[in-house]
Formats: sequence, C-alpha cells, structure tokens
Amino acid sequence: MKHTLKFIFSLSFLLVSFVGTAQEEKKKDSIAPKTEKFGIRVGVDLFKLTRSFYEDNYRGIELVGDYRLTKKYFIAAELGNESKTVDELNLNFTTEGTYLKAGFDYNAYENWLDMENMIYLGLRYGVSSFSQTLNEYQIYNSDPYFNEGDISYPGEKFEGLSAQWAEVVAGVKAEVFKNVYVGFSMRLNYLISNNKPESFDNLYIPGFNRTYNGKFGAGFNYTVSYFLPLYKSTVKTKEVKDAKGK
Repeated sequence: MKHTLKFIFSLSFLLVSFVGTAQEEKKKDSIAPKTEKFGIRVGVDLFKLTRSFYEDNYRGIELVGDYRLTKKYFIAAELGNESKTVDELNLNFTTEGTYLKAGFDYNAYENWLDMENMIYLGLRYGVSSFSQTLNEYQIYNSDPYFNEGDISYPGEKFEGLSAQWAEVVAGVKAEVFKNVYVGFSMRLNYLISNNKPESFDNLYIPGFNRTYNGKFGAGFNYTVSYFLPLYKSTVKTKEVKDAKGK
C-alpha cells in the first residue's frame, strides 16, 4: 500500500507539471484563438485492466467518459464489471457484478484556449448489482471431538444483491498526444444502501470495493482516454483578453 501511494503522488506531481508546461507552450504558440472545443472523452481504467493479468483472484474492467457542458462543468460516468475472490482465514468467497457511477466534475484548472486539461473535483452516485458466492467457511470448534478441530461447511450462492453509494472524486487529466489523455483520480465513498443476504455480509461490492470499514470506502483509477470534438464555441471577447493577459 505504501508503494502504491508513493506511485500515485509521484504520478500526480508529473501530471500537474506536464499540464503547466503544456499550457505555457500553447500560450507561446497561440496568437489570437477565438474558439473552444466541446465534445466527449471516452477511455478505460488501466489499473483494473492490468490488475486482471497479475492478480489471479481478480477480473475487472471499467469504461470512463465525460462530456463538457460548460467551460467548467462536465457530466461524468464510469461503467464497470468486477469478479473478485477473497481467501481469508476461515472464509473464502467470490463477488461478481456490474456497476454504474454517474455525476459531474468541476474543472478548477484555467486552460489556455484549445486545451482540455483538468484538475478537478466531482461527485458521483453509484449503483451496483451483484452476487456473492460463499465458497467455504469454517467455524471454530471450542470442544473438538476426536480431535476434529474446526468444522468446514460448503458454501452457497446469493443472487440479486444490490448497493448504492455516494462518491467524492478528485483527479487530474492531461493531454499527452493530440486528443489523447492520461489521468488518475482518488475516491472516497459513503455507502447509502446495502442489500445483504440473510446469513452473510457483503464484504466486497463491485465499484465500491471492500466494506470492512463500515459505510466508508476508498479507491482510485488510472485512465487513458480519447477526446472526440463535436463542435466549437466562440469565445467572448472578454474571455480572450483575460486568457491573453495571464
């Protein structure tokens, strides 16, 4: 976990530096731009995708997208599918399901014209539909007979489960090639509803992650995405002057 956090903070520093450098270069090259691009950006979470290759007990994919509504606000969403097996002392279970998170992002970064870089804060509302398979569990036997020790029980599958949560998001997106962006985001989740089986708890929820800390959870993603320009909007004269003066 320590190495993961160091990687995230290092990546954050590099992306923020890249955004600033790219904007300065754009400012030097631009003479009198008069339009802004509006469009949709679609991509994939590389963290979940690569995790599926190096972690035997995990399979997952997440598609991400955002659409620019105004100069600062974007509609944003994530759609994903996860399958995870957790093998712990006295307990082995598998969670499988899909999730959708939708909300908005506010871009706090002041772009030079024709750029779509972001340092943003956002909110999401997440919903997940999934199943839990209790593969095996053991009950500690305090009075073993004939030295039988703990007692193992075969598991069962619980279907039709669901959960809903709210999510606070903070992240960065930077253009590395024409219309190609890389970024990452950190997420803090709060569980609103959790449909549990009668005899088992939802210890892992697709899209929310682990639930061992009660109603709170956390996560992050590392994305690569492509921007599809749909149209351009004329920039007001005052906005052009303000941009040139910075």
